[in-house]
Amino acid sequence: MMVLPTSASFRSPEDGGSAGRSVGYRVPVIFRRLHRFQQMDFELAAWQLTYLCLAPRRVYRNVYFHKQTKNTWARDDPAILVLICACLFVSAIAWAVVYSYSVFETIKLACFMILRDYLLSGIIISTLLWFTSNRLLLSPPSHSTPADSLVEWAYAFDVHTNAFFPLYLTLYLAQLFLLPIILQDNWVCLWVGNTLYLAAFAQYIYGIYLGLNALPFLIRSELLLSPLLPLFTAYILSLLGFNVAKHLLTAYFGS
Repeated sequence: MMVLPTSASFRSPEDGGSAGRSVGYRVPVIFRRLHRFQQMDFELAAWQLTYLCLAPRRVYRNVYFHKQTKNTWARDDPAILVLICACLFVSAIAWAVVYSYSVFETIKLACFMILRDYLLSGIIISTLLWFTSNRLLLSPPSHSTPADSLVEWAYAFDVHTNAFFPLYLTLYLAQLFLLPIILQDNWVCLWVGNTLYLAAFAQYIYGIYLGLNALPFLIRSELLLSPLLPLFTAYILSLLGFNVAKHLLTAYFGS
């Protein structure tokens, strides 16, 4: 069973904590409720996915209400996780048709997209965000700061989930329809493909920033936008002749 860190026993350096302090571990609620389909609010999850593309700040306005009513920043309804996994499964089928995969290869591709691209990468990124935010981005303690002002690991995973969906639409759907263009050997097609990847990862980085910036006890959250500089630099250099889409698709699906 998946066991992940929580912020319940995390102690920041300002609290007098030390590296030797123990960190609590438990299975996040969102994973423990995956089997309760009848209790999932898929209508709300679909609304959130829509506004993550149209007005992502609006989604994070509900975070304060959730904290007041359930005393947690993280969502406890895994409906959005189920919807994203379903979207990835459908995308895997579509990509498998394009690359003429067998049934077994299609199932394998779907598992890779769901388990590796979304869940495993999410666990790694969420853990880095959880640790970095609680170590570097917490505001100094004061009388007005609540005692439980720490970033929850489950909330960091929520932030990844929210930021992942626009990236999914760009790289797993839009790229599929643009394949006849981005795989051509000319500079205009190279520009289209590379710009597609720039937009996808820029959206993801900005989504991460929005999610953590919504927490009132974090400062210097603008630092989370710093990966945009090397990303844009790499994009400019790639326009000299490196087709990002062609190389990554070859590595992902084979020749």
